[in-house]
Amino acid sequence: MTVERDPRTIPNLVTDLVEQLSTLVRTESQLLRTELKENVGRAGNGVMEIAAGAMLLLAALIVLLQALIAGLVKAGLEAGWAALIVGVIVAVIGAILVKRGTSNMSPSEIAPSRTAAQLRKDGQLAREQAP
Repeated sequence: MTVERDPRTIPNLVTDLVEQLSTLVRTESQLLRTELKENVGRAGNGVMEIAAGAMLLLAALIVLLQALIAGLVKAGLEAGWAALIVGVIVAVIGAILVKRGTSNMSPSEIAPSRTAAQLRKDGQLAREQAP
């Protein structure tokens, strides 16, 4: 059984290693930039959709709340109490929606998770390949 030797010298191997590491870093940084752009763009679109929807819903909500108060008054409740009950219910619902919306825009939602996972895989592969 004969073992063939690699004809490359140690300086050549080191040069190859440096070139491959440089390529890996460039590729990973490009992936990071691309993923961040996608995530930030998605968050920006989300903000615009929230704003447009909120404006339309506000107009509809005002009309519906006035109708609900009028219905409660017609059912025998005093106007002040009817307005208070409706106002509290709407405030609770609004607080829940604001909390959900802000949690969807948290930094963890726009973090480059795919890049981080790829970097972990690359690190593991490098450790496995190391002599």
